[in-house]
Amino acid sequence: MTTSAPAMIGRDADLARLDERLEEVRAGAPFTVIIGGEAGIGKTRLIREFEARLPSDVRLLAGQCVDLGTVAAPYAPVKAALRTLIADESAARVLEAVGPGRAALVALLPELASPEAAEASPAPASAAPASAGVATGQLHEAIAVLLENFSRERPIVFVIEDLHWIDAATLALLRFLMRALGSSRVLTVLSYRTEDVTRGHPVRAFLSEAERDRWVERRDLGRLSRAQVRKMAKSLIVDTVPSESVLDAVFRRSDGVPFFVEELVGIDGCRDEGDVPDTLRELLLARYERLSEPTQELLRLISIGGVCVSHSMLSAVYTGTADELDQAARESVLTGVLMIDGDDYTFRHALVREAILADLLPGERARFHARYAAAYEAAAAAGTRRLAAEISFHWLGAHDAARAFPATMQAMREARAATAYATAAQLGERALGLWDVVPDPVAAAGMGKLELMGRTASHLRNAGEAERGLALVKAALAECPRDDPNYPRLLRDKALYLANVGKPGSIELLEQALEALDARGDVGPSELRANTLTVLAGRLMIDGRLDDSVEVAERALEVATAIGSARYMSIAQNIAAVSRASLGEIEHGLELLERARVLADGDGSAMLRYWVNASDLHHLIGNHHEAVRLAEEGLAQSRLQGVERTSGVILASNAVEPLLALGEWERAKELSDRALALDPPAPFAVYLLRGKIWSLLWQGDTAAATELYRSVRAMIVSVMEVEMQARLGSGRLAAELALANDDLPGAWREARAILDEELLPLPGYAEPYFWVAARVVAAVRARPGAVTETVRAEVEAAVPEFRALLERLAFWPTASMWSTMFEAELAEASEGAGAGVAGTDIDAWRAAVAATAAPSAPGFLAPYALLRQGEAELAASDRSGARASLQAAFDVAESGGVQVVRDRILRVAAAAGIALEGVGGGAGLVAPAGGIADSVATDDAAAAAELTARERQVLELIAEGLSNRQIGERLFISGKTASVHVSAILRKLGAATRTEAAFRAGALR
Repeated sequence: MTTSAPAMIGRDADLARLDERLEEVRAGAPFTVIIGGEAGIGKTRLIREFEARLPSDVRLLAGQCVDLGTVAAPYAPVKAALRTLIADESAARVLEAVGPGRAALVALLPELASPEAAEASPAPASAAPASAGVATGQLHEAIAVLLENFSRERPIVFVIEDLHWIDAATLALLRFLMRALGSSRVLTVLSYRTEDVTRGHPVRAFLSEAERDRWVERRDLGRLSRAQVRKMAKSLIVDTVPSESVLDAVFRRSDGVPFFVEELVGIDGCRDEGDVPDTLRELLLARYERLSEPTQELLRLISIGGVCVSHSMLSAVYTGTADELDQAARESVLTGVLMIDGDDYTFRHALVREAILADLLPGERARFHARYAAAYEAAAAAGTRRLAAEISFHWLGAHDAARAFPATMQAMREARAATAYATAAQLGERALGLWDVVPDPVAAAGMGKLELMGRTASHLRNAGEAERGLALVKAALAECPRDDPNYPRLLRDKALYLANVGKPGSIELLEQALEALDARGDVGPSELRANTLTVLAGRLMIDGRLDDSVEVAERALEVATAIGSARYMSIAQNIAAVSRASLGEIEHGLELLERARVLADGDGSAMLRYWVNASDLHHLIGNHHEAVRLAEEGLAQSRLQGVERTSGVILASNAVEPLLALGEWERAKELSDRALALDPPAPFAVYLLRGKIWSLLWQGDTAAATELYRSVRAMIVSVMEVEMQARLGSGRLAAELALANDDLPGAWREARAILDEELLPLPGYAEPYFWVAARVVAAVRARPGAVTETVRAEVEAAVPEFRALLERLAFWPTASMWSTMFEAELAEASEGAGAGVAGTDIDAWRAAVAATAAPSAPGFLAPYALLRQGEAELAASDRSGARASLQAAFDVAESGGVQVVRDRILRVAAAAGIALEGVGGGAGLVAPAGGIADSVATDDAAAAAELTARERQVLELIAEGLSNRQIGERLFISGKTASVHVSAILRKLGAATRTEAAFRAGALR
């Protein structure tokens, strides 16, 4: 009976593309190809054809995701691929190639720990036994190093099929490998079934991220055309010539899906249209139903085991004789239902397996599952492979909760050991669901229900599912008596999860946890007390309660020292360091941070805390290059520890902000987009989003910045409620956005919010906020009619408050620069067209230009200050000085990529008739109006085109201080006509008074 077409039809271009990518990989450019398509479209056939034509010098490592229901076994396809490598090269050579990551690889593949492999590749004599957390935290890096090292010898094709069944741990690994294999010769080929990757499926986010990677190509396989189906059908029917009606029927019924074409033709050669089944199920089962009953039973048994089942496993679960097994298997292979792949039996297509699986009776299904469960238990007992996930799955399918429960607990531990947090959480939830239906669950689990709930919640949090973790902790607290030993721990956990989702209440819960420890008489040093104190100190620091933070951090240090915990000693020193620095003890704070780093050495969690706080502090005090170095160092380690979606996102944002300060816009964008593609929890995403919005604003895309802000405002506001640094950073951004959109009431509402802080604002975040507030004040003074009288009074009353706060924060390293910018925005010229107008004092802007030339100043400020100096010089009729300032501003803005300032320079220069070097078209090139950098003078440039020649003459005379009558006499027109021109000028320029119009005339000279 015909099975597969002798030649692949309609995929020549796809196959050629894979060949091209392989040649690129040979040259040292790693690449990933993702093949998608509906079931039966030919994804597997394409991959097999590609594999079959691989040159002999190319190494093939392949794995397939396993369908184990809703909880997939972690790293299953990767283990299969790596075992091929071990079989080819030996365990000893693999361990040698992976180097320092051998402990992590052994944690994944315990069979590598055999005495022979250990003897051939011993660990360094000085190496201490690595904890499971440390070893498996390096797993991603270990696999990347392994592939990279072996790819130097021979190019590697790394195939993972059926991503729609992938587990979260493998998906995270693929994300890492797509970034980490930068100097390797590895072609990664992935496939997935499109209709199974629905909304909410984790692979959807992965595919969206992959589309933005230039080293990734997605290829979606389409259906065959009528001509291609006819060609395929004819190639399958070798003993007769099919009629046109049959060929048309095959095309119509198959809808161009190659597998359906093969199945339709496979029914006795499809010699008659009447032989074509009416339904898809009938088609899929057509071959199966023609087999003998023993063979059908074998196929039903295999379908329970999955798409692929080894001969040894099948022998263990089959109840007949070996001869009967061979006879049934042979019939299945000859009729094209099964294929042989090495020592495995594989369904020709997953669709056939699914159709047969659906045909099982309930009792039959349960019996078969029980056989597999028992067989996997025997295999686990006899070998070193971790099979608890498979055992749990099959005992559940056998409806044997008592035996499924301990297997589920063991599978959860195994998943946790491999940092497969999402899988561990799913298994924990499964165990909780079985808790009330199994005998003596405490003995079987090795822990109480409350502890299991707490651990499962922790796995959820580490997997980035903090909301679900919070819900589980709340449920645990509702069941937990106050005198239970778990009660303080659950209070601590709830506080952590509230913080993770950006909700208030953490500080109060942590204080309650400490009180609960005291109430139980547990007043001595303990790990729980040390941890709770460090978490509380951190939350107090974020909330701006710096003195309290220092006091609690020092208590935490005492407890950590007493119990000998270097981790908590480091974290306590870390928090105390940042809090003391924010209180003015900068040098002492930096010294304490260095002590924290030394204490954290070798502890992944403590080092991450160091990198987060150290990078942030260095950025805030103006050490932008060091901030980027620290953040990127920490980000790399977060990937190794499997927490890129949480701690890694914070570190990414800590790199993005100093990169923006350094003018590295593209690098910051790439880093931000990659981190946001991980779909991080809201509190972690807020900082990245804030940086992205600000970047759009200063790159001149006000509309996009505004739209993005509106779409995420609710998320931002929720985090602002619990974090002072979020309130200050996001409040400043909101004020700038409102200014850019000419919303002065909104800008003032956001600017004045800093005065509502009950505590002294954090200096590094507050000082740039005050500068933005000064810009709002200047805008209100220039256009008093744009706000109400009440707002005008509030604005003027607030200026002394702003200055007083700036004075209190004068200890901060960047305070002088920001104070200089604040005063320059408000300083008024004493004479000329700018007299009495905020932001027109030339000397104030010269001081600002000098201040922003410092290395600690953000790069966007230098061209901005030069521009504002040039505007002030125009208002004072100093065209020579203005030309020099605008040229310098343009050069710096152009080289630094500060697009919004560059655009404004062009508008001002064009309106003033000043030609700038390096500008195509000279002063006639006018950039679009609007944006964050616009001020009163810039508005003139945009409005200038609306003035008629006569109105320009009148405006010049207004600037000289002439009245309407004097203007009429000078221009030989009546005073009434001059008045009409003056009114038109005021309307077009948006000026409220003749004085304001006079200032704007200066800007146009």
